[in-house]
Amino acid sequence: MNTSPLPPAEARIPADLPRHTLSVVVPMYNEAENVEPLLERIHLALAPYPWPWEAVLVDDGSSDSTPAELLRCARLHGPHVRVVQLMRNYKQTAAMQAGIDAARGSVIVTMDGDLQNDPVDIPRMVGRLLGEDLDLVAGWRKNRQDGLLLRKIPSRIANRLIARLTGVRLRDYGCSLKVFRASAIKSVRLYGEMHRFIPAWLATVTTPRRIAQEEVTHHARVFGQSKYGISRTFRVVLDLIFVYFFMRFRTRPGHFFGGIGIGLGALGALILAWLAVVKFVIGENIGGRPLLFVGFFLIIAGVQMVTSGVLAELLTRVYYESGSSHPYLARETAAPAEDECWRAPAPPDAAASDAAAPAGKA
Repeated sequence: MNTSPLPPAEARIPADLPRHTLSVVVPMYNEAENVEPLLERIHLALAPYPWPWEAVLVDDGSSDSTPAELLRCARLHGPHVRVVQLMRNYKQTAAMQAGIDAARGSVIVTMDGDLQNDPVDIPRMVGRLLGEDLDLVAGWRKNRQDGLLLRKIPSRIANRLIARLTGVRLRDYGCSLKVFRASAIKSVRLYGEMHRFIPAWLATVTTPRRIAQEEVTHHARVFGQSKYGISRTFRVVLDLIFVYFFMRFRTRPGHFFGGIGIGLGALGALILAWLAVVKFVIGENIGGRPLLFVGFFLIIAGVQMVTSGVLAELLTRVYYESGSSHPYLARETAAPAEDECWRAPAPPDAAASDAAAPAGKA
């Protein structure tokens, strides 16, 4: 029985879909009412899928009954539904990274657990990723079902600003429904609240020409409460500054700080040189002039920026030499046998009967 509040939709499987394995990663936080409908929608959309797939559901330290619902539904559907439980609420970026680390597919899909993304778009996006040899196909919520003032307008402003500063031209950075080539997304690490900048991070390891966007379905939230508000706009601005710095000066932070330091030092030196002319050539007193203090402070600030650049270069070396740290801590669970962890692909001549069968039956 389908208890999903969303109308059923038929997924269109692209013809001649290349061989691959698919992992659907869904971070969830206090979404107990959405767990069962979400899994039903995923199974309905991927029932006729011709290649093996799995669902990786990440509980981001929920304080409601989400963990129990995830485990119950995983047992109901089978071992191809895997649950990763984080020890506490690490926020969406770390939860998404945990799911990506746990995913074993050659293609990885990320989506929200609030039923606003529709799994019916997954096969079409995967077909485009593999058919056009891309590294990322990002969803574009053209008909977004959210509030205008608190959600749409700030999102549009942020999308344009991010696109201008990063050079990755997408219309919707905030859509969680994205399809990645696993080799690409696993080559970057996500920290802080950087999930909305994933296309920009990916552009540091691949060319923006291998990043595309696809119009996707978007539903209004039915159960639960949104975890976003207008306050996130300020965090987006701060994160964007860091992303811009990381994309331009990740491997050469000394050039960033050193350039500023040289500029400040040069300006301070010019001021002091002019005051020296005033003092020794013109013969005027400069002891009480504010410009004297400005010149000295600019020299000191320039020296500090240069030394900061040296320290940043040292930290960069440490960053590149240590790649074993993780932004989360997950509970240890016994892993099932390798051949039991995948949803069996649907035979070509049995797609219709599989779509009508219960979601948990292979």
